[in-house]
Amino acid sequence: MSQRTKKKEDIFYTLFIDFAAKIKEAGEAFVDICTKYEDVEDKIANMKVLETECDMEAHKILKSLHESFITPFDREDIYSITRQMDEVVDCMEEVSNRFLVFNIAEMRPEAKDLAETALQAICELETLFMHLSELKRNSIAMEQIIEVNRIENEGDLIFRRALWNLFRDEKDPIELIKWKHLFEQMEESIDKCENVANILEGVVMKYA
Repeated sequence: MSQRTKKKEDIFYTLFIDFAAKIKEAGEAFVDICTKYEDVEDKIANMKVLETECDMEAHKILKSLHESFITPFDREDIYSITRQMDEVVDCMEEVSNRFLVFNIAEMRPEAKDLAETALQAICELETLFMHLSELKRNSIAMEQIIEVNRIENEGDLIFRRALWNLFRDEKDPIELIKWKHLFEQMEESIDKCENVANILEGVVMKYA
């Protein structure tokens, strides 16, 4: 394989690493909102900026996919991974926006737990992408995939506990509806991380 061809393939690994780093930045900002619920309007505005920047990273990957004849793995997998990663951020940004729209006055502890769990999954994905080009040389990518799945299971438990506490304790039906929606979207962000990991697991199985 020529060096030129190799570089053309390598650009996708670089773009995915850059995208994962930007998603991590958004995840950290989301955790900050949920753990330090102050200056909310400014923080939510920043989340929108980060979501837009993540859209730009996704566009770079899809543009390269459109322009490239040679890719490191199946084009359909690259497209699906990109879309699922973008949706991780979309979910977090939507929840942030809903905090404002729903006039949320006080953060619930389970929201903090779900946000931190989402960030854990994002960090594992970032590590996974850093080692994705080494599929044939080590098992790090598969180890990270397993870890993302474990974190998603943990997120499911937190989500179920959040709903249980909500329906047990909340007497205001409007607040119940608000928080049920918010918890569902927060869990969705974790599910999207698992979707990325599952697609990458298929890539590992085909190319390792």
